[in-house]
Amino acid sequence: MFLSCILLLSCGAKDKIVEDQSMKLLMQAVTTGQWHVTSFTRAGTDITNDFSAYKFQFRDNYTVDAINNGVVEKTGSWNATGDVNAQTIVSNFPAAGYPLIMINGSWNVVTTTWTSVLANQTVNGEQLVMKLEK
Repeated sequence: MFLSCILLLSCGAKDKIVEDQSMKLLMQAVTTGQWHVTSFTRAGTDITNDFSAYKFQFRDNYTVDAINNGVVEKTGSWNATGDVNAQTIVSNFPAAGYPLIMINGSWNVVTTTWTSVLANQTVNGEQLVMKLEK
């Protein structure tokens, strides 16, 4: 019985280590380099050009700068929900105007690489699909 408890505890510790390492890798992937929107559709309509002047710099303190033509226009927040398996990222630019307001919300990550993320969400019945690349 004692041995079983030790084995269960050590498995739990290993899971925690793996989860911590996964979060560190996620943080490194997100915060290294600037991101730009390479595709954005709203209810099937392509609005990618509305983001053409923007780059996004995610920071490890869970803030994100929206950089418009080289100048920080707005600082918002982001969070990977603390569970890398959930595959969601929440972003918020408080009191943002268009087009930044379109980025607010809980995004379901569809695919991701070190240099790209494809995500979607539904807001007021409209499907939003966004691709970010470095």
